[in-house]
Amino acid sequence: MTHVEIEITADLVRDLLREQHPDLADHPVTLGARGWDNQLWRLGDELAVRLPWATASADELVRKEHAWLPTLAPRLPLPVPVPQRLGEPSAHFPRPWIVTTWVPGEPADRAPAIHAQEAATTLATFLTALHQPAPERAPTGRNRGGHLSDHSEGFANQLASATELGLIPDPDAVRAIWEDAAAAPPYTGRPLWLHGDLHPANVLTTNGTISGVIDFGDLFAGDPAFDLAAAWILLPDNAIDHFHAAYEPTPDPATLRRARGWATARALTGILIGHAGTQGHPGGKPTWAPPAHASLNRLTTTPTPRER
Repeated sequence: MTHVEIEITADLVRDLLREQHPDLADHPVTLGARGWDNQLWRLGDELAVRLPWATASADELVRKEHAWLPTLAPRLPLPVPVPQRLGEPSAHFPRPWIVTTWVPGEPADRAPAIHAQEAATTLATFLTALHQPAPERAPTGRNRGGHLSDHSEGFANQLASATELGLIPDPDAVRAIWEDAAAAPPYTGRPLWLHGDLHPANVLTTNGTISGVIDFGDLFAGDPAFDLAAAWILLPDNAIDHFHAAYEPTPDPATLRRARGWATARALTGILIGHAGTQGHPGGKPTWAPPAHASLNRLTTTPTPRER
């Protein structure tokens, strides 16, 4: 973590707006949320200001979202934070920042989706709309996506850490899912647009179903299996088959095997971040643990697609 030493306050946000976007400076400013990479400040009723405050890579993610999301947002069936203005580094704040539309709802790590079929259809419809061929100049996934085997060492380290902490009841079952996924045929189609970070804190719910998707900073082009992993992470029990039936085109067994592998890795990450939060460690998020444990339980108690 590289949290900036500057304290982000409502006064700082107003100073930044007065300096670079003075027509917005008179709107009320209130804290919205402190995320992993960003702090979100609500700006009036319709807008939000997002400032990177953690990892250094967040600077790049802000610029990427500003460049690409306005062209994708009109085709998406859920509200997303559409970029409106870009803020540049200055004496007040040394990093780029962004003004977007405000997306209402509660983060799913605190208010999970509970209506299984409705949530499955909503998520599948959203991803079907997003997963369209990306242009050649679209961003790549950096350390996300690609061949699962390239990530096996990191996965093994996470599994070892979670096992040592006593957080995983059946490490062998978790390892078996990853190994099966890494052995699945790789994706050979055209790279598709992917959200790249569909964990519960980046998905919003209203009245128990999915109502918005936020934080597109990890947007990239690649294998849709990376995003399809979100079905195991975000949806309640008894929703996976309905999700796969609603998503177009219907995922083939190899894609589902890869998606299960990515879902297992994301669940491990959530479990470790959640545990860090319960221990009071910086960057830890206690609310990430319950959905991650539920996801891992779903993954280890259902067969791989080729076994069905």
